[in-house]
Amino acid sequence: MTAVTTTTGEGRTAARTRRVATLACWLAVALAAAWAMLRLGWSDRGPMVQAVAFTPYVAAGSLVPLVVALALRRRGPAVVAAATALVLIAAVAPRAVAATQPAVDGPALRLLTANLLKGSVDPGRLVGLVREHRVDVLTVQEFTPQSAAELDRLGLAALLPYRVLNPEVGTTGSAVYARFPLSDGGFRRNQGFLFTQAYGTLAVPGAPPVRVESAHPAAPWSVGVVPDWRTDLRGQPPATPRGRLSILAGDFNATLDHAPLRELIATGYVDAADAAGAGLAGTWGPYDGDPIPPVTIDHVLADRRIAVRSVAVYALPGSDHRAVLAELRLPAV
Repeated sequence: MTAVTTTTGEGRTAARTRRVATLACWLAVALAAAWAMLRLGWSDRGPMVQAVAFTPYVAAGSLVPLVVALALRRRGPAVVAAATALVLIAAVAPRAVAATQPAVDGPALRLLTANLLKGSVDPGRLVGLVREHRVDVLTVQEFTPQSAAELDRLGLAALLPYRVLNPEVGTTGSAVYARFPLSDGGFRRNQGFLFTQAYGTLAVPGAPPVRVESAHPAAPWSVGVVPDWRTDLRGQPPATPRGRLSILAGDFNATLDHAPLRELIATGYVDAADAAGAGLAGTWGPYDGDPIPPVTIDHVLADRRIAVRSVAVYALPGSDHRAVLAELRLPAV
């Protein structure tokens, strides 16, 4: 009689353990599946906008519930986990693979973009990057009067003599510097945080005119400003595939996992880092000491008729961003 009772008790314990394991499997799988659904349809709304920027990390982590479900032989959770991992990895993995480029034989163009964090970046470092990499175009955000003076004092005026500047105290200033002549220059002010975006049309010998703009939409730092962020992103100038070449470069405060940025790209741009297989390189996060995993919110969006040769990111002391350098090749005239 005692043996029967013990066996029955052990059986109940084993059954309870199986139920708990199954429930834990479903919970882990459900969290990853919910993230996948968010990424597919609701990445531009509500309190999860910031979280969506970390989708590459979730994509990598989505393999854990799959492995656990397989190890525990839970068929249902394993099937859902496999589908979830497939969706997330399919969204993220192509950024690490270089894409086929258009066959163009025009001049090369080296473009650097940098957020100066209210002008606190080491100006010598920025001028050094321009000189070392023979940069042709520099777009900057959070550009202040002090930045303008220091950059020229350190030799930027000789390296990039053509410019459209709108220095302002704080975070709202913007500029475009160039080695080649700029025309039709000006700036516009976004509705969100009143960030400005300098722009001009670049005349590169041997290539058609290229419109270049320093992009800086609002940041979705709280739920209350998400509408401003969405408005600013949707207010960015679309590509003109049958018209003038266009490049948007700057701090977009959005990753490729945010729907408004993908919609902008779909008008006829490519994300240069994505096209070069460098789309997972972080550009914002821990660089000024904050314990934040790096995410990719600084981009160079180039007209699809422009070939992307390479993209690299560089440390920018004094900023919470990294500078992004894109080497492009323009169509010939």
